Amino acid sequence: MTACRQRGCHEDGGVAGPSGLALDTTDIWVIYGFMGHLTDADRGTDDWSDFCRSSWPGWRGRAREWTIVAGVLQEARVGRGAVLLVEGRSGVGKSRMLGITTTAAARAELGVAQGAADELTQLIPLAPLTSALGESSYALPVAAQMSVYSHADQRLLLVEHLQGQLERRVAREPMLLALDDLHWADPITLLALRSMTRDLASYPLVWMLARTTGSGDCPRLNCLFDLLERDGATRITLGALDQAAVADVVADVLGATPEPDVLALAGIVDGNPFLLVDLLEKFTREGVFQIADGRAWMAASPPRTQAIMQERLEGLSARTRYLLQCAAILGRSFSVKDLAEMLGESTSALLPMLEEAMSAGIVEPAGGELSFRHDLLWQAVIGTIPDSVRRAMHHDAGTMLLKRGGSAVPAAAHLIHSAGRGDTPALLGLDRAAREVLRSSPQTAADLALRALELSDSADPDWFGRAATAVDALTVIGRLAEAADLARSALGRAPPRHAARLRCALAHILLLNGRPADAISETENLLAREDLPEDLRGIAEWTMFWGLTCLNDFRKGRRQAEAVLADRERHADAAVVGALLLLAQFAMVDGRIADSFTHLCEALRVTDRGTAEAIQRPYTRLILSLYYRAMREFDAADVAIQAAEEEINDLGLTVLAAQPALFRSVLHLGTGRLDDAAAEAQAGSMTAEELGTHGFIRVGLSILAVIALRRGDIDAAVRHIERFQSIQAAPEMLYGSVWEKWVMAAVAEAQGDPGRAVDILDAIYTDEEKRRWALLTTPLTAAWMTRLALAAANRPYARAILDTAEYLARNNPDFPVFAVTFAHARGLFHQDAGALAAAADQPEPWARALVAEDLGVLLATASDPDSIAKAVDSLDEALDGYGRIGALWDVARVRARLRALGVRRRHWGQSQRPAFGWDSLTDTERAVASLIIRGMTNRQIAQRMFLSPHTVSTHLRRMFSKLNIASRTELARIVAEMCPELIKDG
Repeated sequence: MTACRQRGCHEDGGVAGPSGLALDTTDIWVIYGFMGHLTDADRGTDDWSDFCRSSWPGWRGRAREWTIVAGVLQEARVGRGAVLLVEGRSGVGKSRMLGITTTAAARAELGVAQGAADELTQLIPLAPLTSALGESSYALPVAAQMSVYSHADQRLLLVEHLQGQLERRVAREPMLLALDDLHWADPITLLALRSMTRDLASYPLVWMLARTTGSGDCPRLNCLFDLLERDGATRITLGALDQAAVADVVADVLGATPEPDVLALAGIVDGNPFLLVDLLEKFTREGVFQIADGRAWMAASPPRTQAIMQERLEGLSARTRYLLQCAAILGRSFSVKDLAEMLGESTSALLPMLEEAMSAGIVEPAGGELSFRHDLLWQAVIGTIPDSVRRAMHHDAGTMLLKRGGSAVPAAAHLIHSAGRGDTPALLGLDRAAREVLRSSPQTAADLALRALELSDSADPDWFGRAATAVDALTVIGRLAEAADLARSALGRAPPRHAARLRCALAHILLLNGRPADAISETENLLAREDLPEDLRGIAEWTMFWGLTCLNDFRKGRRQAEAVLADRERHADAAVVGALLLLAQFAMVDGRIADSFTHLCEALRVTDRGTAEAIQRPYTRLILSLYYRAMREFDAADVAIQAAEEEINDLGLTVLAAQPALFRSVLHLGTGRLDDAAAEAQAGSMTAEELGTHGFIRVGLSILAVIALRRGDIDAAVRHIERFQSIQAAPEMLYGSVWEKWVMAAVAEAQGDPGRAVDILDAIYTDEEKRRWALLTTPLTAAWMTRLALAAANRPYARAILDTAEYLARNNPDFPVFAVTFAHARGLFHQDAGALAAAADQPEPWARALVAEDLGVLLATASDPDSIAKAVDSLDEALDGYGRIGALWDVARVRARLRALGVRRRHWGQSQRPAFGWDSLTDTERAVASLIIRGMTNRQIAQRMFLSPHTVSTHLRRMFSKLNIASRTELARIVAEMCPELIKDG
């Protein structure tokens, strides 16, 4: 970074600004006073190094903080991104820092985007980001009054749209994106910031995120800042100016060195720079100071120093004060047109008052609007309005905006502050706004709908509609217990035509909340009604089949499913798909694999007609991918996951958003790509955490535990298990519980306790259906469970596994993987080397290595030299197989077996990658690097490689760590040096 240079006073008594130009006292006041903006002198510099100095008039006492910012901007010029978190109390200079930074970034030839949140725009989804990037609000359809669960949650679509715009911009040039006043940000903005800062971390994009502290708790924002800091963001906390900085500010403003009595006077503002300059300017105007011979002292007793901001207002005319009060109600920034309409005046009639307010430094131009120059001034004006009058003025503003037509969201920002019980027009406005944002910002919709319910009379005919919107919003954001309670309450007063729809929604909520039996009970009550509308009947039947599947109650479900299929014309497609999925799963559990695929493919044909429920389309493909993986048809499984992911994104099915990454993680684990499996598991877990579908985090953690175990990190595996056990399970995550049991048992075995491992899996060993399901859908192979039971001296359990493996092989001759699995288990159970040799054709690399190890162990028990030599060869094959996929735990075990035979191999073997450097990169990481140097964005790479953008970002973070770099530019340089053929291929 360019060395910082200090500039002091000029010989002529002036002081230097950032450009080196002399500034007079008025200029200094303007710099300090306009905290978020720079003077023409500031803007006039074309020398980047001028901005690397740590102090100048208008910017004192922030040398350490500014050094950090200047360094980050310098790094962005050479391709490195960063996240800066700026916080502090109102008036300490946060907006001033953002203003200086944006000007410095522009002079450094960075692209600049700047936005801010506002109290009255916090209901508008993504308002700070869309304003910064020049994007209009993304239009979404207004939700129906009672949608059950057929409508999509569009949060992902909104964030994806905006992130795509930003990624294309930052791919062209380094950028600074500065967002101010995030304590007013809407929930989806915080969600977007969490996702976008992570996914775009490889780009030369500097995020500067500012918030005001000390005015109330913001749990969601606190969480975001903590998460970003944990991920490497730099937190800058601006506190009060120290004594030396205060003296510098006083000298800058007064143009003289302050005497102790002046400094003592400045102490009343507690080091707040905005209030300090405001006080100095006021007292200068009132003749409090005397200045001579370069010194400043008190010439008179100061006036009352309390309520400084209010005193500034008292000097204005009564009409101007009234104008400012109306303006303050409209927000910190406001439209002159809105102000004129609220005052019932023409725009031209406002000019004298606006000129007076601007001359007094209260308001200033801000783009196409006017804005209060600082939060403290805005708050001071608000403080002059009595609470009752303030509520009435908010009501007037809300009514004015509602009458204008268009979106009700801007009006709702006023109505939520002013609506009273039984205020029908205001409540209807809140209703409209809640429905508008239900799909884009369900948290906001829930807040609006619940507030409207609080203010509704019990006899209000619109009460039910408000309750229905609140139920829908609460369901989407995962507050399921509240949603269920409110749905039951609403059922007591629901009109007959709506009661069935609400009960159907309640059944869905209960299913999501892990209560499938209660969900089935609700749907059975619904289905008993002869007057149930056909669309609801289809949804209810689908919910029932889904619940029966969760309960594994296939006997009852099979009868009902076959009845639906026997009379399809009388049932909606939703019911037909539900019946087919249940029968597909029953056939799989029953060991009839071909029948299962037949049912699934038929269900897919039905869903592709578009008449089934939206959630059924990706749900069907996810099940299909699971079954393909079970048959070790990995390419087909990958294609099904990709198709499911596209449908989830297109349809806005947030509840399923984490699942493609988790399913893909299991797939990568099966193909031996541990690094890719870990990246997908982490991406899926992060998505689940961001969207509030916390139960899916359990699945991601269980996969990470398996990976940690394979790599030999037992402590990490245990930590993952402890964490997922602390999170409520997610019944809607397909087959997660079997995974969890398996990993807990695998860790117990690795800790030397096979008996405890068998106890964990007891239900699987003793239940025929669960045994078949486990051997089909998880890495719980027949061989592993057989070996575990034998190690625990439980031969009957081992025999049960062997019998199940034989059943699957005998009944599914068209799927050879079962014959191989059976041969492996039989070889272990009967100590049959021939059977083990026949099992060598395993499609999974880890399973192939396991077969080689088991054969080597068996051959090593013989005493003849030929068998021992064959045992060593087989163990060497196992060592190489484990090493290729990075299964270090297994590598260590096989090395120990070889040592017992008197054979020593190099530690970890030749196939083990180093931890750092180019040679440490996986094949996937190198493939990503080859696409990076071709200029592809993360999104383009994700499409090319059938990954999610989250996963590409995860791979990039891993690569950067291994290569000790932090930018795509550095990556391109390393590729050119280490692997130029990738560039030639490009």
